[in-house]
Amino acid sequence: MELTGARWRKSTRSNNGGASCVEVADNLSGVVLVRDSKDRTGPNLTFAPDAWANFVSFARENTTGQR
Repeated sequence: MELTGARWRKSTRSNNGGASCVEVADNLSGVVLVRDSKDRTGPNLTFAPDAWANFVSFARENTTGQR
C-alpha cells in the first residue's frame, strides 16, 4: 500500500507545545495511520477506518471532562 500521500495532523489534545503528540493521517482510502510525532520516521500503527472511528468514539465517551 502506498503511504506517501498521507497528510498528517496532530491530536487536538497534544500538550507541552507538541512534545507529547500523536499524529493521524486519515486521508488515504481504506486505512487510518497513527504515529508518534517525536519519531516521524518510525513505525506507524494502521487501523481500518471503522476500527479507528470506534476507538475515537470510545475515547470521547470515556474522557469527556477529564484531563
